[in-house]
Amino acid sequence: MHTLEQLRAGELGGARHLKLCENLAVFPPEILSLKETLEVLDLTGNQLSELPDELAECKRLRILFCSENRFTELPEVLGRCPSLTMVGFKANRIEVVSPKSLPTTLRWLILTDNAIERLPDTLGQCAALQKLMLAGNRLQELPASLGNCRRLELLRIAANRLEAFPEWLLDLPRLAWLAYAGNPFADEWEYQLGNRATAAEIPWQALTLGEQLGQGASGVIHRAELDTDEGTKAVAVKLFKGAVTSDGLPRCEMAVSLAAGRHPHLIGVTGRVGSHPSGIPALVMTLIDPDFVNLAGPPSLDSCTRDVYPAGLSLTPAALIAMAQGVASAAQHLHERGILHGDLYGHNLLHGQQGRVLLGDFGAASCYDRESGVLAARLERIEIRAFGCLLEELVARSNVEAAVLLPLQQLVQACLVDELALRPSFAHVRAQIEAASQAAMLSAQTYA
Repeated sequence: MHTLEQLRAGELGGARHLKLCENLAVFPPEILSLKETLEVLDLTGNQLSELPDELAECKRLRILFCSENRFTELPEVLGRCPSLTMVGFKANRIEVVSPKSLPTTLRWLILTDNAIERLPDTLGQCAALQKLMLAGNRLQELPASLGNCRRLELLRIAANRLEAFPEWLLDLPRLAWLAYAGNPFADEWEYQLGNRATAAEIPWQALTLGEQLGQGASGVIHRAELDTDEGTKAVAVKLFKGAVTSDGLPRCEMAVSLAAGRHPHLIGVTGRVGSHPSGIPALVMTLIDPDFVNLAGPPSLDSCTRDVYPAGLSLTPAALIAMAQGVASAAQHLHERGILHGDLYGHNLLHGQQGRVLLGDFGAASCYDRESGVLAARLERIEIRAFGCLLEELVARSNVEAAVLLPLQQLVQACLVDELALRPSFAHVRAQIEAASQAAMLSAQTYA
């Protein structure tokens, strides 16, 4: 974090990154003194409603964050910034997105939690666009020109007012991470799924909250003790925040979590909390063995859609195959119930020794009708691409022998093919991984 005082004193001359959060109501003109060097500008958490035309003079500016301010329009000057690739205006009051406000160089656009009813057709001119985050707005339709964004990989359109699923999205060749829950067209699917859920109702009085274990976009997780007829049981409790997240609505996450059912490679849900004194929605979940750790960190500003893995991570052949098989099995289980995870990533996986793996975080999950054969198959193939990206990352971090590596590399390529209809199902993926496992066993016996 920097200060305006430092900037005015000339202490930040030549800076490439600048972050100011001082309840600013007016854009400080001193920022423009960095126009020859500035690449990343973060003005999140101020009271700004306008940006000056002179911002376009910052020829090297690549990344701009103006979230949690008071903008009612996306500033048109953005469209004149020649190097801008990432724009974040989450949690403002934006109603208007002008055709002139979108730089064609965009890779990542965040307009989550605003009041946008319509997007301009010029969005389709952003050919480099990879991530588009629109959850929590008032959109009734998407511009058809978005179909021209052939590099789009992640799309968040949850918690809007879309009356019909935009089926042309299924023609985007690289789309891998999709969230659309909380729209009118998806409510019926969620209702049907909820009717099949059989989770227990757990009284708040039976829980004793302990230390905080973690916090995410949708809620806070605590360790807790649950009183049962058999005695006290250690569990985890997730208290939802109740606000729009980057992925969608907590109520949708809760519904899918309850409907997902039990699976050895999913973080288990014991039940829903009833009678919370403040009415906060909450889930009781399995307490995870502390030996499990996150496989990866979320994408960085530079990696955009790809996770950041710990330096030196190396997977044995057995661990790689066990991990891949576990994730594919969990994903198949979800799709058999009409659930699109929407965020199948390494940063949503916990892993332990010998390739043990657990998939969690249903914040971006969406429901669909399994009886709608074509739509169901194509949504599964979108998630198959996400799995292919994950498998590609795991293979790159393994010390697998050539005999095992080749079929896994071929599987990666099959999952990443541009045409959805040519991608395998999760059932086929599991069969291919099993074949690779058999090859690994034969290889090990040969060199024993």
